[in-house]
Amino acid sequence: MSRAQNHEFQEWWNKQREKNHELFLDNNHNSNSNGILTVEIPSPSATDPTVEKARTRSARQLSYLWQLKFQQLANSLAWITNASLHLLRTANRRISSSDSSSDSATSKLYRAIKFFLILVILLLCFELVAYFKGWHFEPPSVGSTTAIVERVYANWLEIRANYLAPPLQSLANVCIVLFLIQSVDRVVLMLGCFWIKFRRLKPRASVEYLDSHNVEDYPMVLIQIPMCNEREVYQQSIAAVCIMDWPKERMLVQVLDDSDELDVQLLIKAEVHKWQQRGVRIIYRHRLMRTGYKAGNLKSAMGCDYVKDYEFVAIFDADFQPGPDFLKKTVPYFKGNDDLALVQTRWAFVNKDENLLTRLQNINLSFHFEVEQQVNGVFINFFGFNGTAGVWRIKALEECGGWLERTTVEDMDIAVRAHLFGWKFIYLNDVKCLCELPESYEAYKKQQHRWHSGPMQLFRLSFFDILRSKMSIAKKGNLILLFFLLRKLILPFYSFTLFCIILPLTMFITEAQLPAWVVCYVPGIMSVLSILPAPRSFPFIVPYLLFENTMSVTKFNAMISGLFRFGSSYEWIVTKKLGRSSEADLVAFAEKESEPLIQTTSLQRSSSESGIDDLNKLETSKKTGKTKRNRLYRKELALAFILLTASVRSLLSAQGIHFYFLLFQGITFLIVGLDLIGEQVS
Repeated sequence: MSRAQNHEFQEWWNKQREKNHELFLDNNHNSNSNGILTVEIPSPSATDPTVEKARTRSARQLSYLWQLKFQQLANSLAWITNASLHLLRTANRRISSSDSSSDSATSKLYRAIKFFLILVILLLCFELVAYFKGWHFEPPSVGSTTAIVERVYANWLEIRANYLAPPLQSLANVCIVLFLIQSVDRVVLMLGCFWIKFRRLKPRASVEYLDSHNVEDYPMVLIQIPMCNEREVYQQSIAAVCIMDWPKERMLVQVLDDSDELDVQLLIKAEVHKWQQRGVRIIYRHRLMRTGYKAGNLKSAMGCDYVKDYEFVAIFDADFQPGPDFLKKTVPYFKGNDDLALVQTRWAFVNKDENLLTRLQNINLSFHFEVEQQVNGVFINFFGFNGTAGVWRIKALEECGGWLERTTVEDMDIAVRAHLFGWKFIYLNDVKCLCELPESYEAYKKQQHRWHSGPMQLFRLSFFDILRSKMSIAKKGNLILLFFLLRKLILPFYSFTLFCIILPLTMFITEAQLPAWVVCYVPGIMSVLSILPAPRSFPFIVPYLLFENTMSVTKFNAMISGLFRFGSSYEWIVTKKLGRSSEADLVAFAEKESEPLIQTTSLQRSSSESGIDDLNKLETSKKTGKTKRNRLYRKELALAFILLTASVRSLLSAQGIHFYFLLFQGITFLIVGLDLIGEQVS
């Protein structure tokens, strides 16, 4: 039974609360009436001098601000004007001094591009007449007009709608499909790279050569440095190899000099002799007949009798500078892996920030090493040998036939043949070898031509060997479809055809269209993925996208010449180097490390005599050398005018994304065609 509520206590509590509240109000009123503080703030008068002074100061500050902004605007306009004038003067000078007998002027591709340029200019003139006549609002029909110009335009509309647009749209659809397939391949590679980073997958060596004092624990290693007229870089590459942390009696250095310049031969001989005096086992070899280029040079060196005493061979191009611990970081992976043929390391570039061209190259090669090489090395144990900064098992080289002279990509050739014989490869992303990027567009273009024509030669020669090999169907498919077709043939084909041919044509044949996501969005996403391995290069993402499309004409031309055995596909031109060392004291460090190996008197005598002679010869050769100058590239210039003409037509149709893409892509082609990217020597 519940107890009844007590209302007496509640009534007493309410009375006490009301009494206290009245007392509080009385006290508060008394305190306000007795101790209130009143402050009077006078308003400023119009004649107050401080107010006038403040107003004058504000007006003066505002005047200074506007003067500063005007000065900044004037400086910006002056800079833009000076830059434009300098650009025009440079372009005019290069046009007036250009060599009219260049190779591009007589090539079939250039003639086709020139014909295409004339065609689009005529079409633009025709479309301008139609635009100002108002025919784009009400197109004339063939039967309803009597004027000749209107009848011609009406016939043109009928022809392009019924006969030109369908095949052009079909070709565009094919290129779009290829573009999407290649994009999917790139996304898969990026996912593989993310998985490697997430799971921390990397090769593990079963043995380490740290501080072992037993010389017999170190295998015999042959080091080869092939070079040809490498005047600027021979010294630093030889020095970097000679100071390697490896027992001298277990290492032999071969300097394979194919130079045809006598002064360069003498310089390299003197450098080799200097290191021989310091106790390094180093040999100078020179061929009288430079057959087979680099492949022939390496093949000749491997034919020496003493090579049979060595188990591994490390190869470095003349501009590469391996670290002192390079062999200790690579050779241990062969221990316990009898089926391992190659250990490839990553390239690091000493001049990646030299100019815009080197920055864009760094983006490409960072993706190649960080993503392509690493993913292929981890998941399928196969990738293309980069030709340098790698260690081969000599037994694997001999088993797959050694170096062959049939292509200009001997490194890829030997890698494919070793893969067909069942050998495995390892890629070390954390072992870097310093090297140099080509700083001039001419050198870079020749390098890219060789890199994209050679794979097509190799594909044509090794296709049936791949089919007859004992590899699994999956490995054959990867080698044919992905390694050769998709990444070496399809990529330059659709890039050039889609963005340099089809897109401008769709501006004049409007019945065929390219969606905006093909022109802008998907390429932008792919560019972001490509630039992730080099995050510091994100400010250059737009120039990278435009420059890659610009290089498509060179890669397409190289791919066609290699596939159909044109003469230019067999050209081997050594990439020009400038000799930018990563460490200024590399040679000084080498001299310091080698001092205990020789007597002081002989060191001073050899350095003084050979140093003065080498310097005199070098200065003489520089004076008699050819003068470098920038040049014009006619294919790029013709494509620039094609794209700019198409951008004008796109402006008439009010196609925003297409217009901006064509405009900036045309400007990029123009800059490259005038050789305004990369090293400027004239």
